[in-house]
Amino acid sequence: MTANTEHPSLLDLPPLTAEHFAAVEDKVASLLRTRCDVVAMQGEALLPLEACIRAAAPRGSTALNVVTGPYGETFGGWLRSCGAEVVTLTAPFTGAVGADEVARALREHPETGLVSLVHAEAATGNTNPVAEIGAVVREHGALLMLDAVASVGAEPLLTDAWGVDLCVIGGQKALAGPAGVSAVSVSARAWDRIAANEGAPRGSYLSLLDWKERWLDGGRKALPHAPAQLEMLALEAAVDRVLEEGLDSSIARHRAASAATRAGVRELPALAAYVTRDRDAAPAATTLRVPADDVDAREVVAAALTADPGAPLQAAGGALAAEVLRVNHYGRSADRTVVRDTLAALAGGLAALGVPGAADAGDRAGEAAAAAWESALRA
Repeated sequence: MTANTEHPSLLDLPPLTAEHFAAVEDKVASLLRTRCDVVAMQGEALLPLEACIRAAAPRGSTALNVVTGPYGETFGGWLRSCGAEVVTLTAPFTGAVGADEVARALREHPETGLVSLVHAEAATGNTNPVAEIGAVVREHGALLMLDAVASVGAEPLLTDAWGVDLCVIGGQKALAGPAGVSAVSVSARAWDRIAANEGAPRGSYLSLLDWKERWLDGGRKALPHAPAQLEMLALEAAVDRVLEEGLDSSIARHRAASAATRAGVRELPALAAYVTRDRDAAPAATTLRVPADDVDAREVVAAALTADPGAPLQAAGGALAAEVLRVNHYGRSADRTVVRDTLAALAGGLAALGVPGAADAGDRAGEAAAAAWESALRA
């Protein structure tokens, strides 16, 4: 058997030093606009998300879990398994939760010590007003845990200014980086609460306290285990690319992609934006509703991918699979050409399924998208 030498740069690398590992964390901190501790964790973002909940939700405590999509639902299950009393605040998946709703829930449950929230739900295409919610949570005195996996690099994320105590990111969406490494920022008061939780994981892959004691408290001089070297280097490259582009430019590009997609879809028959208000739409992904009685969303995606196999499209999961599809305009797909080609693929897919008016809708959708892109960049 002949050895595969196509990618020799991925092999036989020098060891990743503690200094280099810490430097990657510092670059992530700059993206998060935080001066708090940042820990890069060696796994997909579900790892630090679960670690945060198990560290910050003691048995017998009360947590407010905001649900605007499937990840919020996942957090509720973890909180219950910790023995926490869970208060669920659910908003329609077609929009966002309001800070006034969070304030009302906190007044009704003054014992609440933790609020868990997803910034942007890529699966449902909505985004929540974290700045306003963070102010309410901080006034109440609770910790705020934020899933910012689908928002970092795509929309403003001011971790410290917004009072976010636990902020989790991944590299695989707007950063266009790896999925196998993630990071979490931890505020000083979050560390205090975690240290006071006798049930917080210790000696575990889920232990934030282990990272603090074995890595942070020692000045980040010696890594507690062998690092996931390729993933860390890929994360660094992704963050470097965003910083070179300029974080504001990356955010503007994602906002333009969202506005262009939503404008173009208005010209396509049988499709409508699932998130009804533009201000609630996540810049990283746009979800589209298909009239279930006429056509299945999975069939639309399959037909569109036949027209353009590279289009960033997928059907929704679970109960929404038949009626909702998703345009993933994040990372390198937050590009005007990609958006135009994706709209053309959707038009072609609808035409192939016999949807009236679809055959000549692609050009109109492309023109509307182009105008919306330019308008969004000027805004």
